[in-house]
Amino acid sequence: MAFYRRLGDVPPKRHTQHRTAAGGLHHEELMGEEGFSSDSSLLYHSGVPSAIVDATAWELPDQSTRENRPLVPRHLQLHRLASEDWKAVDAVTGRRLVLGNGDVRISYVAAGESSPLYRNAVGDECVYVESGTATVETVFGVLNAVQGDYVLLPRATTHRWVPTGSEPVRLYVIEANSHIAPPKRYLSRYGQLLEHAPYCERDLHGPTEPLVVEGTDVEVLVKHRGSRGVVGTRYVVPTHPFDVVGWDGCLYPYTFNIADFEPITGRVHQPPPVHQVFEGQNFVICNFVPRKVDYHPLAVPVPYYHANVDSDEVMFYCGGSYEARKGSGIGQGSVSLHPGGHSHGPQPGAIERSLGVEFFDELAVMVDTFRPMELGEGGIAAEDDAYAWTWAGRGPGS
Repeated sequence: MAFYRRLGDVPPKRHTQHRTAAGGLHHEELMGEEGFSSDSSLLYHSGVPSAIVDATAWELPDQSTRENRPLVPRHLQLHRLASEDWKAVDAVTGRRLVLGNGDVRISYVAAGESSPLYRNAVGDECVYVESGTATVETVFGVLNAVQGDYVLLPRATTHRWVPTGSEPVRLYVIEANSHIAPPKRYLSRYGQLLEHAPYCERDLHGPTEPLVVEGTDVEVLVKHRGSRGVVGTRYVVPTHPFDVVGWDGCLYPYTFNIADFEPITGRVHQPPPVHQVFEGQNFVICNFVPRKVDYHPLAVPVPYYHANVDSDEVMFYCGGSYEARKGSGIGQGSVSLHPGGHSHGPQPGAIERSLGVEFFDELAVMVDTFRPMELGEGGIAAEDDAYAWTWAGRGPGS
């Protein structure tokens, strides 16, 4: 994200001496993408950022997946995954894998406990807050996360989630094997969001001041790449990672609220790319927000039937009423998986019901992937087996 920001105490010239009040040196750390060739920030630590005093294996929650075979559309009811003991669940170790492939993994958690310090060294995370509130403490400072926020956490950002309300914070976690950023077509060649983009820099909220925390022999959980997939390590570091007195640059965590997305509409139905908000390698993230719909006198406001010949469509329903899915059991907290190779579209009767409608009150987050999605243990546990047959009104053996 090429939007410059500066917080706290930094020297006037990079890579020069920056001394503490007692005369010692702060330790400068460059956190940068693509091997010194893309966005980066310079952080100034009191301690040594590379120091560790112990490292042991951390066994991740179940990361196994099962292919979508037989090839059918699926409905996953994620609220089934919320534990009755949610107050003892944290937003990192409590995640349950719903869907995944080699480019992106989607997890869900309802949490009430503060998480351990955590660093995802595999890829960026885009976490959608379905409900609840939390603070996200990071090495860059604090973010406040509320319902409807996307929380963007760059790869290798040390952070932790701290729920702040009386209800669970429900998180829909989109974890990449790459970086996640605004679509290139929304940006100028120098990285400014252009006039046709459905949001602008004013809608992106980064930390407002450094978070300086003292501590010794602090544990940090690190998710990283292994020879056979994603693995974990538990570090013990001699000084607290949140020892940054200042930083500047173009790489840092931020929030963007879905209510600040300005929908693009037309006389006839607009295709999903107009709803795009972010992109990663081999996947895109879109959101469907309350909006005025197609205003041609003969318009059909709900989507037409379409075949995903290159992608799987994953839709998370997080508010309002999604017109095309009425009668299918889809509701708040549902995920639909419509795989490549299967034509999908409105439920029976949805087209007729939509004629003449002028406004849709719906809220959904969509991930389109260009490799097939497989089912994680959370997805298998949350599946509604009847969904695939709802277009025909009957299933096998009937």
